[in-house]
Amino acid sequence: MLELRQVAKIVEGQTHIAPTSLSLESGSLNVLLGPSLSGKTSLLRLMAGLDKPTSGTVWENGKDVTGLSVRKRNIAMVYQQFVNYPAMTVFENIASPLRLAKTPAAEIDRKVRSAAELLRLTPYLDRTPLTLSGGQQQRTALARALVKGAGLVLLDEPLANLDYKLREELREELPKIFAESGSILVYATTEPTEALLLGGNTATLHEGHVTQFGPTVDVFRRPNTLTTAQAFSDPPLNTIAAHKSGASFDLDGGLSLAAPKTLADGPYVLGVRPHHLSLSAQNKSAQPLTAKVAITEITGSESFVHFPFGGTDWVMLTPGVHEFEPGDKVSLYIDAARVMVFSPDGQALGA
Repeated sequence: MLELRQVAKIVEGQTHIAPTSLSLESGSLNVLLGPSLSGKTSLLRLMAGLDKPTSGTVWENGKDVTGLSVRKRNIAMVYQQFVNYPAMTVFENIASPLRLAKTPAAEIDRKVRSAAELLRLTPYLDRTPLTLSGGQQQRTALARALVKGAGLVLLDEPLANLDYKLREELREELPKIFAESGSILVYATTEPTEALLLGGNTATLHEGHVTQFGPTVDVFRRPNTLTTAQAFSDPPLNTIAAHKSGASFDLDGGLSLAAPKTLADGPYVLGVRPHHLSLSAQNKSAQPLTAKVAITEITGSESFVHFPFGGTDWVMLTPGVHEFEPGDKVSLYIDAARVMVFSPDGQALGA
């Protein structure tokens, strides 16, 4: 188990990590999700012992390791910007932590070839990293982390340089591989979709604060704050000011939605995920809305329809190809049952 107990990092008066407490179980997959500069890499470095916290302590299996050199801990770390030994072959790069551990030659050979097969590196074992593509070099760094058998494996956006197909395969395989070893896997990403595909637990970060931590699907479905909901939404979460009066929310865009009876009358902020907007009524809770298209982006299998609403920019994510032109008026539907309700200061209230 890895425990962070009120760990904080202040650099030249700037808060890189606010006081944070987390407990990560052995064999668990844990995702750090947040935009660039939210604190993901800073938190990884504190976990690894590469940086010392300004306050708080780091515990590993019941032992305080806060001041312990990273070299004395069984940790593997892979960054988006991979690091390999340029003079060594791919085989020797992967084998390097095993040789340092004085692993028998036969065991080294078995582990290296097994990792190379998994990561599609077998044809390149006799080549040096500089003769490989960026994706192949990144896979070499991942293979080295895999064979090390570390108790704590920290991955900082490790798949960003890989092609789509391999990235999808490794998202599925990596958690299984490291879970079998009993390692704690911590995976940093800016992509909400990647967090959902990986599963496990997710910690959402914003400006150095961990805003929520728990099972990934729970954090996605039940964010505790507007900030968490925004961190866990791609495309961005649609938000709008609303005022509850009686049994309905009156929105700035001139629309009314049914409101929970348990909420007091007054101001609120509503959040609507882009895929909870649709071109047809999906259920009885669908509320119609007329929108004027600003721009449509087509990805091939999906369309992103952007439109102004209530003084804000909204986006609908809908399946299929829809060639709306700027200025077109379209009829949309909001799934009122999926609308998230927040207090004016951003606390989730439920709907």
